Amino acid sequence: MCEGLIDRPLLPCRCNAKNGGGVAVSPNDDHVIVVVSMSSAPVLADRPSSLTKDAAKEAVSILGLSLPMIMTGLILYVRPMISMLFLGRLGELALAGGSLAMGFANITGYSVLSGLASGMEPVCGQAVGAKNLPLVGATMQRMVLFLLAVSVPVAFLWLQMEPLLLLCGQHAAVSAAAQRYILFCLPDLLFQSFLHPLRIYLRTQSINLPLTTCATLAVALHLPINYLLVSVLGLGVEGVALASAWTNLNLVLFLIGYVYVYGVHRATGGFSLSYKLFKDDVAAWVRLARLAVESCASVCLEWWWYEIMILLCGLLANPEATVASMGVLIQTTSLLYIFPSSLSFGVSTRVSNELGANRPAAARAAATAGLALSALQGVISFLFAVVVRNVWARMFTSDAAILALTASVLPILGMCELGNCPQTTGCGVLRGSARPKDGAHVNLAAFYGVGMPVALGLAFWAGMDFKGLWLGLLAAQAACVTVMLVVIARTDWDRQAELAQVLAGVADDIEHGGYVNGDGGKDASECVKVAAPHGDEDSSLLITVVGLTGAP
Repeated sequence: MCEGLIDRPLLPCRCNAKNGGGVAVSPNDDHVIVVVSMSSAPVLADRPSSLTKDAAKEAVSILGLSLPMIMTGLILYVRPMISMLFLGRLGELALAGGSLAMGFANITGYSVLSGLASGMEPVCGQAVGAKNLPLVGATMQRMVLFLLAVSVPVAFLWLQMEPLLLLCGQHAAVSAAAQRYILFCLPDLLFQSFLHPLRIYLRTQSINLPLTTCATLAVALHLPINYLLVSVLGLGVEGVALASAWTNLNLVLFLIGYVYVYGVHRATGGFSLSYKLFKDDVAAWVRLARLAVESCASVCLEWWWYEIMILLCGLLANPEATVASMGVLIQTTSLLYIFPSSLSFGVSTRVSNELGANRPAAARAAATAGLALSALQGVISFLFAVVVRNVWARMFTSDAAILALTASVLPILGMCELGNCPQTTGCGVLRGSARPKDGAHVNLAAFYGVGMPVALGLAFWAGMDFKGLWLGLLAAQAACVTVMLVVIARTDWDRQAELAQVLAGVADDIEHGGYVNGDGGKDASECVKVAAPHGDEDSSLLITVVGLTGAP
């Protein structure tokens, strides 16, 4: 008997032994791998009979996941509109200060927390697929702690917002109003640190309808809360900011209530801040932090582009009209973005679940179905933008200059959606397969290597002004979707399924440990047990690695 038996399941060995078991010898003959099949072959060896047929089934599953998220996104879209409505009633200064504070908070805080939280998506999704549910609960708790830690420097930055705005040449009165607004947003950092992980925790388990219900309840209370704080108590700008944070607190409480009432937390190991969570698995913290930073880069690089576009509008020939038109167009693209982002979440869930379950062919089918659906979404968004180009801006303003600018750019915005929808879904595929770094590289190259030079060149040197900025965005989206599709097409799904077993916590990273390729590090006899999660003996194998040199 060998002494190196590892109790938790490990990655199926990629050796020359066939389904019935056998012996494989490493190239340098210093290790022999004995594979004894206890029943069926690993699922990794399976292949679909028809990619088209499997993709059609996956399309139905993805739509089932995405539709509740679309409803949630549309409901949450109402919340900032209500805030802007109350800011507008307070006067021009309050509206300008609140809008400036929202933009600053988005760039420096909300985008960062949202991006970092996305790092837990592949871990949780693949763990669900591998039926390692305790890892889902542990990952959510780790992410909450991680976001709380990140919120501390963000809060200090927000406290210094007014001097920073003045340094950038902003109007003193507007900067003061913005500072008052953002001070009362500070509690929202705490609430967002719980909200993002909770949403991903539920979403990766395909629990989406309760998210919609909780969001509906929270937004339904947002209007009366604003009325109470702003109109009744007369708190002004501070009241609008506090109402927004209060609504997020309500949403967090509703979600926690659902988790506990329906016992979702029990299946994932419960929630308890123990010493083990901090100390026991340093590697898990390192993996999560790496994925979080890479996901944050991918999200923020695209998010910040739109904020930079707003700043550049202030340098154009007619800054008042272009900034106002940009505001209308940003609201429009934010509305349209709800649909591909929801689809992206559904695709990410399906891809990560299938990879965690060691079904690479199904993961590939999910990616194919998601991209096909996103292409259809892009066409619909383009047609919508073209059809409403002459009437859409009238809902926001009656200014002739703003109406003309918006109408001229809406078709370009629609063309951008032809690329934005597939590339957003592609980001979901990369998230689901734990490759957010690839998404960050694609976004950096497309938006800042292609889009920014084109936008600056056309807007300021070619004399195309406002339209030139949006043509720059079109160039960025075209480059982004092209590279994204190439990256996904070249994906080795078998390899991603293998890596998913490690990330999902049902396998050790044996490739670099010398178990299979005999590249050093194992002097004595070692046993590696390979089994399906939770003791599924129907697909279990026993791999014995015997060192022929230096072993007793």
